[in-house]
Amino acid sequence: MGLLAGLLAGCQSLPPSKPASQFTAQEARGAAVFQTHCARCHYPTTTQGLHGPGLQALTKLKAMPSGAPPTDARIRQTILYGHGMMQPVAIDDADLQDLLAYLHTL
Repeated sequence: MGLLAGLLAGCQSLPPSKPASQFTAQEARGAAVFQTHCARCHYPTTTQGLHGPGLQALTKLKAMPSGAPPTDARIRQTILYGHGMMQPVAIDDADLQDLLAYLHTL
């Protein structure tokens, strides 16, 4: 019974991503940063992996793929310093703020 409950919990649908037509200016800039620096390894609107994990609902989950809670500080650290197979991404603070805003739309 516990296994069945666990399997069913794993099948829960994730909240949908915010439509691009509803992005704020900052979120739209963040989407562009994502396309430049992240899209080659991560899908934004699915949990399916590419070279890295899919990021749908990343900021709405209890834990990131690493198991750590998805706080802005932790996501920022992962982006700037890398984690596991993810290499650090060299972006300035303004682009990072825009990217974090975009990640919250997923």
